[in-house]
Amino acid sequence: MSVPLPSFDLIAVGSPIMDLLAQVPDTFLSTLTGAKGGMVLIDAEEMEAIVTRLEQHPATVAGGSAGNTAVSAARLGLRTTFLGKLGNDTTAAAYRSHFVAAGGDVSRFKYADLANARCVSLITPDGQRTMRTCLASAMTLGPGEIRPGDFRGCRHAHIEGYLLFNRDLANAVISAARTAGCTISIDLASFEVVNAARDWILAQLHHGIDVVFANEDEIHALFPGVGQDYSVLAKRLAEFGGLAAVKIGKDGAWVAHRGDLHRIHPVSAPTVVDTTGAGDAWAAGFLYGYLHGWTPLAAGALGSRLGSECVRHVGPAIPEHHWPELHAHAKKLSA
Repeated sequence: MSVPLPSFDLIAVGSPIMDLLAQVPDTFLSTLTGAKGGMVLIDAEEMEAIVTRLEQHPATVAGGSAGNTAVSAARLGLRTTFLGKLGNDTTAAAYRSHFVAAGGDVSRFKYADLANARCVSLITPDGQRTMRTCLASAMTLGPGEIRPGDFRGCRHAHIEGYLLFNRDLANAVISAARTAGCTISIDLASFEVVNAARDWILAQLHHGIDVVFANEDEIHALFPGVGQDYSVLAKRLAEFGGLAAVKIGKDGAWVAHRGDLHRIHPVSAPTVVDTTGAGDAWAAGFLYGYLHGWTPLAAGALGSRLGSECVRHVGPAIPEHHWPELHAHAKKLSA
């Protein structure tokens, strides 16, 4: 008897968050607690307080770390679905419509009778983004709602690190994905996530994670005191047995796996407008190659191309008219 093909190449797991994008001076950040470039969870009252202080009304775009990766993966052509909880308001409806328009499947969303999650992304003149997130409906996704059936028919589960703020939920997601036979990747998402969940991350790495994505701050938080050489840090992460991708912004990335080390060269961007979602786009490009059996160098090259394209625009979404060129680039890399 032949084994049926999976319905989806990729299921992304995370919070479906609508991003509010605002360009601000560095002085605006001095009115907030927390470090520049990080993400802090806030309540609805604090969200409104921040938004009302903005000089201009923020732009609105569908976001969330896993959501950004899922949209770019779907745009590239991966059969993509999303496990997360939407609200019941116009923001949730707009998010769902955006995901459908990108080519994603919405059958595995869950719903709450609440407002949808929102994140205000404060973009400073250097292109750096500092995020404050109100999870609202997304926060109500509980471990008891997660079943192996949510992952049935999916080859690969990509999990955003922000889920690790809820250990029970993260445990349920990992367990269900493994039971369903998915390979698994985790994007560590933020140095705050690693600081809060370092013991959980290390335990899961020992158990087995197929692909781990980390940026400069996240890898230092995971392995404090190891040093500044990112090739060494990538090899240290790969010692757990999975593939390690350490992204270092404009300097490219290092990918390590089974004793092999690969330098992924950057694709320069003429102008950096906004770094929001760049790492998520990188992960989408890499996963596209990984799931098609490409070499780490080729997969990393596509990741670099998507990350470079992302930073040239405000927000995490790469404009529609840029995708034909990206498809052509992916085809060239696969040859």
